[in-house]
Amino acid sequence: MKIAKVINNNVISVIDSHNKELVVMGRGIAFQKRPGDLVDESKIEKIFKLDNKDVSERFKTLLYDVPMEYMDISERIISYAKEKLGKKLNDSIYVSLTDHINFAIEREQKGLKISNPLLWEIKRIYADEYSIGLKALTKIKEMLGITLPEDEAGFIAMHIVNAELNEEMPNVVNMTKLIQDILNIVKYHFKIELDEESLNYFRFLTHLKFFAQRLYTDSPYNNEDDFLYDMVKEKQKEAFACVEKIREFIQKTHNHQLTKEEMAYLTIHIERVVNRS
Repeated sequence: MKIAKVINNNVISVIDSHNKELVVMGRGIAFQKRPGDLVDESKIEKIFKLDNKDVSERFKTLLYDVPMEYMDISERIISYAKEKLGKKLNDSIYVSLTDHINFAIEREQKGLKISNPLLWEIKRIYADEYSIGLKALTKIKEMLGITLPEDEAGFIAMHIVNAELNEEMPNVVNMTKLIQDILNIVKYHFKIELDEESLNYFRFLTHLKFFAQRLYTDSPYNNEDDFLYDMVKEKQKEAFACVEKIREFIQKTHNHQLTKEEMAYLTIHIERVVNRS
């Protein structure tokens, strides 16, 4: 394996046998090395294979300035997230999360505090991702001796959600706000607190996540299932009345008209979460 490019003393890029570029990390792996030299494989600590060329280029640019320890922490967090969630994450997280950790530590060292305005929502809507964020803070403290505030667990969680959904961060922020708005409409309509530990709440939340993503990518359900719509409208009248409020809210705030199928499925989930908690 030969060096294709020296990024810094600890990071190089190589071309594998399939003509794919790999980013290779190892302390001192590029010391006094040049492109074309053989890689000292005994010094390899991490190998990154990023399929997206644009992401790969941004990743290499980032590594010019970011300490190797930060990249190591980021990689460990991403690996833990993949294992815990059982999901594939977009390669862009290697850039976004590493960059965020770098700036978060820099802010902390300078005494600059930034609050996370969506922390309450993130804890409840993205509980798994938030727990990964807390784990990340523990890992940063263990490896670097730096204590970051709880708000950072929320920011890290959002980067993970972003990579899960393959969405841009502004969309993820807007989706989170929309989900919380819908949950509030349900709570105020029925004048109850939802059981956040129940299976029906988990199912409803999952439905809302995909519903919000479809809304922001302009890809709604559009089968117009009149039979299902008519049935829930007749049999689940109170839940349907709540969905009418949601429909009006979304029409007013997002200029989006819910389809009959979207209204039917929202009605079914609301009926379950309210009456079978």
